[in-house]
Amino acid sequence: MKLEQKLFTGKTLAILSGGGDTPAINHSIESIRNRASLLGYKVFGIRNGWKGLLGDGDIVDLTNQPYDGWYGGTALRSSRTNPFPSKKNPESRVPQVLANLNRYKIDVLVTIGGDDTNGAAKRLFETEGIPVIGFPKTIDNDLRTRTLHKYKGEKIESVLCPGFPSAAKAIAEFTAKIRTTAESHSRIIVLEVMGRDAGWLTGSAVFGGGCLGLVPEYEITKERKEVFFERVKETYLSSPKKYLVIPVAEGVRWYDEKTGKVDVVYASPEVDEYGHPRFGGISGIIASELSAALGIEARAQISGYYPRSGHCRKYDRRLTSALADKVVDLLLREDYGQMPVLKNIVPFMELEEFNTTSIDMGAIGNKCLPEEYYNIQNFSFTETYLNFLSNILEKPENEDFRYDFPVVIPE
Repeated sequence: MKLEQKLFTGKTLAILSGGGDTPAINHSIESIRNRASLLGYKVFGIRNGWKGLLGDGDIVDLTNQPYDGWYGGTALRSSRTNPFPSKKNPESRVPQVLANLNRYKIDVLVTIGGDDTNGAAKRLFETEGIPVIGFPKTIDNDLRTRTLHKYKGEKIESVLCPGFPSAAKAIAEFTAKIRTTAESHSRIIVLEVMGRDAGWLTGSAVFGGGCLGLVPEYEITKERKEVFFERVKETYLSSPKKYLVIPVAEGVRWYDEKTGKVDVVYASPEVDEYGHPRFGGISGIIASELSAALGIEARAQISGYYPRSGHCRKYDRRLTSALADKVVDLLLREDYGQMPVLKNIVPFMELEEFNTTSIDMGAIGNKCLPEEYYNIQNFSFTETYLNFLSNILEKPENEDFRYDFPVVIPE
C-alpha cells in the first residue's frame, strides 16, 4: 500500500552534543539529520549540550538547512553540563529538561557524546521514559563499543569511536613533523597526548615515527621508572641519528621522588560537573627527569587540542555515515535506549551498515587499551595494535634526510 506521507511526518527529533569536541561531530549531526529528515522528522538542534535544555531552552531548527559536515567540532556547541545532581551542582535539573522536551514537542532525542553525556541520556530513558538514542564520540577511543578486532586467529574486544580516526591521523602527522626538530638537535622529545584513562590515541604516534610510549593503564612506579630510563637510553644510543620522539598520555601515573607516591599531574584542581579534573604537564616532568638521569637533552611538547581540531577525515566521515544508517534502523523499530556501534574493526571500504549493530546504553562504560596492544616490559605498542591502527590510518610518509656526509679527517 502506498503511503500518503513519510512515516514520521509530524514528529520531531532533536540532536545534542556534549563533552569534549571531536573533528567528527558535525558530520555525525549532518548524517543523522539527513536520514531523520528522509523519514519525515522535523529535526532540531539543541545548543550547548544538556545546557540547551535548561531554562527557556536554546533550540535551533536544522530542517532543510545547509550543514557543513566536513568542518570539525560541533556547530551546536558543547558543554559538560550534567542534568542530574553532582558534587559540583547538587540541584537536579531534570525537571527543566523534561519541561523543555515537552515545550518544544521533541519526540526523540539523539545524544552525541561519551560515557557521561550518553549515561545521562540513558538515565532519562530509564527513569522518565524519554525516547533516546546515543551516538558515540571521543578522541580518547575509550567508550566501550564491544567492537571485535580479529587478528591471527584471535578475537580481541576493541573500540572504535567517531572522532578517534581523525585525531589519530592528526597525532601521527604531528609526530612525523616534530621528528625533524628532534633530529636537528639530537634530542629526546616527550610528546604529551590527550588520554585521561586510556592510551589508544597515544599509540597512534607510532605511525608517525614515535618510539616507545607510556599509557595510563600501567603506572610508572619507582622500580618501573628506573627500567624505563634504561630502555630509553638503550633505544636512543642505538638509533642511527641519535634522537627519539616518545609519546606519553596526559593521564600517565608517574612516581614522584619528593612525595614517594604514584599519581597523575593536574593542570588544575577544579573538576567538571561529572567529577573529572583537568590533567596536563606530565611531559615536562618526564623530559626534565630524563635529562637529569641520562645526561641527554630532552624537551616536552604538548599536542593539546590539536588532535581535536580541524576537518573530519575520510575514515570518520564513512564511519559516522554507517552508524547513522543504523540510527535509521533503530528509529524504524522504535528501539530506544540503544547506541549504534561498529561490530568489527574493518578497513575503509567495509564501513557499511551491515558491519554495525547496537548496544544497550546502560552497558557502555569505558574500555582501556587491551593488554594485547601494549608490551608492558618494553614500554611499546605491539604488532597487534599496529594491525588495529592499519585498518584506520594510512601510514604517513616519514621523510628522512638520507645522505650521510663523509667525515673530514685533518691531514
